[in-house]
Amino acid sequence: MFAQIMSTEHSDHTRAIRRIGIIGGTGKEARGLALRWARAGHQVALGSRDAARAQARADELSQILSSAGQLPDGAGISGTTNVTAARAADVVLLAVPYSAHEDTLRTLADELDDKILIDITVPLVPPKVRVVNLPAGQSAALEAQQLLGEKVRVVATMHHISAVHLADLNHTFDCDVLVCGDDRAARDAVISLLDALGLRGLDAGVLKNSIALEAITPVLLHINKRYGSKAAGIRITGLPE
Repeated sequence: MFAQIMSTEHSDHTRAIRRIGIIGGTGKEARGLALRWARAGHQVALGSRDAARAQARADELSQILSSAGQLPDGAGISGTTNVTAARAADVVLLAVPYSAHEDTLRTLADELDDKILIDITVPLVPPKVRVVNLPAGQSAALEAQQLLGEKVRVVATMHHISAVHLADLNHTFDCDVLVCGDDRAARDAVISLLDALGLRGLDAGVLKNSIALEAITPVLLHINKRYGSKAAGIRITGLPE
């Protein structure tokens, strides 16, 4: 009934992904993620500190897909609190500003055990968002793993994707998405979820490599400003077809 996305390797560690919780579900990144994952057949729960606001956004996005005939049977978008969205999900995506990163994770820690947490956070320090900032824990994703412990499989990715392009269901991406995490099966599962978004995900190794991934974002923001672009990305060349 639900689209099932599974790791292509290490089948003994594979788990089907049916329900995705997005923490910070009323933010700009969540809009495109919810639309594209629901269109691909998943159930998406938008989490927020304000459940009514999350449900209003979910109703809006559901209507967009329904009107276009792009909401498959069994898929859907709902709105609820951050805690409930995390509790009900198979995979949780964290889409909050770095300033709310630690507090949000502490609130959700009990709900994340034995799950994959996709952390797309970049530790930007406004107003100097075009300057690399390494936080105390070296990267936001490493800080998340340290805080949550080994029972949570943290995967860092999607730091270099335009929220505007994600929300445009007609947009075709021509950039790559790098994926870091200490559990290979979790990386594979997330790469499959990226495919459902219309993105090419590439395995970029262990979670410590998230230091490099997060640090690229301010560089791309500088490039956007310097060359008048709105969505500079990265492309990995030289890979076998």
